[in-house]
Parts: sequence; C-alpha cells; structure tokens
Amino acid sequence: MSLRAMRQIDSARPTLEGAGVHLRRGFGFGKSAAFDPFLLFDDFSSNNPSDYQPGFPWHPHRGIETITYVLAGSVEHKDSLGNQGTLGAGDLQWMTAGSGILHQEMPKGDALGHMHGFQLWANLPSSLKMTAPRYQDIPASAIPEVTEDDGTTARILCGEFWGKRGPAEGVAASPRYLDITIPAGKLRHIPVELGHSAFAYVFAGAGFFRDASTRQAVMTASGADPAAAPVYDARRHSLVLFDSGDEIVVQAGAEGIRFLLASGHPFGEPVAWQGPIVMNTRAELRQAFHDMQQGTFIRHK
Repeated sequence: MSLRAMRQIDSARPTLEGAGVHLRRGFGFGKSAAFDPFLLFDDFSSNNPSDYQPGFPWHPHRGIETITYVLAGSVEHKDSLGNQGTLGAGDLQWMTAGSGILHQEMPKGDALGHMHGFQLWANLPSSLKMTAPRYQDIPASAIPEVTEDDGTTARILCGEFWGKRGPAEGVAASPRYLDITIPAGKLRHIPVELGHSAFAYVFAGAGFFRDASTRQAVMTASGADPAAAPVYDARRHSLVLFDSGDEIVVQAGAEGIRFLLASGHPFGEPVAWQGPIVMNTRAELRQAFHDMQQGTFIRHK
C-alpha cells in the first residue's frame, strides 16, 4: 500500500453566498485546480435561522454537477424543468446541470432551528458539458452504511467501498463520496483509488491524519501520540488535500472524528469559470451568458 502524503490542510473560511447565507467554504471559485475534478465545497451549518433562511433563490448552472448532502433540517428545491421536492436529514441530491438549468434551494431548520448540510460541485468533462440535465434524489434509507468491528462507520453516498455501492450512479469522474465516523482513539487505514484526487473535510470531533513519511510509525503505533511521529492535527472545519497514493491513515481523538472523504478521476481539462457556469473556454462562457440574455439558456425541456 502507498500512504498518501498531505498536500495542504486549511480551515474552511466564513463566506456569504446566495441571498445572504452564512457558510464555510473549503475551496472554490478559481482556486480548485488541485482538487480536479471537484470545483467547490461548502459547509452550511447554523442554529440561527437568520444565517440560512435567505437561501439560494433562482440561479443558473451549466457544465457541472452539484451534490447536496443534508444532515439536519431540510432543503426545499425546485427548478425550471418542473422538478421540486424536499431534502431531509440524511438525504442526498446529485444534480447534473449539463446544458443548463435554473433552480433554487431554500434551507429550513429542524424543530430546534438547526440546519446543517454540504454542497460539493463536480466538474463535467467537455464531452458532457451540454448533456441533458438530470436529478438523482436519494433518500437516507437508500444510502448503505457499513460498520466495522472497531465501530468505524461509513455511509456510502457514491462509489464502491467496503463491499457496498452508493446509490448515485452514472456520474462523470467515477467519484467516491463517503461520510466516515471513527470512534475515539481508533486508528484506521482507509483505501483511496490510485490516481484519483482526494480530500477530506472534518465536521465533528478531531483527530490526526498521518503523513507518508511516517508510514512505519503508523503501522506500529498503539495510540495517538503526536510525539511518536509528525502528524497533521485536524479539527472541525479542517479540509485536507491529499497527494498521490492508495490509502490514508486517520487516528481519532478523544471525542472521535467524523469527516467526508471525496475522491474522483481528474479530467485535466482547461476550466473557464464565471459564477455558476463552468465551461472549457471563454467563448463557451460568453455563449452561456448570451443564451441567458436571449432566453435560450434552457436547451432541454
């Protein structure tokens, strides 16, 4: 096995988006080349309704996929194709914008006013930029969950992991998207596809991600002793970008650790990006905004 080194570890930064939603952005908007095929990652979490109630009113997308995963509260959505519904706690929506779609997403808190969810943007290759839009609305009950003997749990949103396959299918870049919980003090080796870009986002608890240079120490360590070898301390809102290899190693802290792990095959294509539109060339971007002005943005009814 080849242990992945850490390319960088940062804290998601407070950001205002939509009509005034307070969220934390892990990466995005022109600074995501190292995350290819992923473009943007946001964490929207608050106990204060004024932070999320403004929502994300009608806006366009073209050339990408948006993946919304809800942990608490709900997100009401509708679009220009007539789709509408509500994502509840544990639900997943994988939307392929393709040639173009107009939609809106309006978060609502639970009975205690708490809202928590994530949105990940994944790029589409040039061959699929203008494909027909589609939704995969996936209820929590359809998402497989695997628990290992040590109590480590993985919800498999997309891709294959530990003998189970996530429900999101037919997705470009062959991604894997996991929600992993490791109990307090446990150390886990987690496989990651060789050749895929990969990042982790910690949203509960804390722990240590071991670097490739500490492989022997990891293999023999019996506890989370930072003095035994160099480690990367990751707490809530930490986003870790990994280098190449086929596994990562995580040591949970005293409260355990819960994180999202995303990986996908990079496209290696040029990116032309403006707002919610992501194409390959500036000419394609100009065409997209021209289409909006002319009322021809929606290619598939």
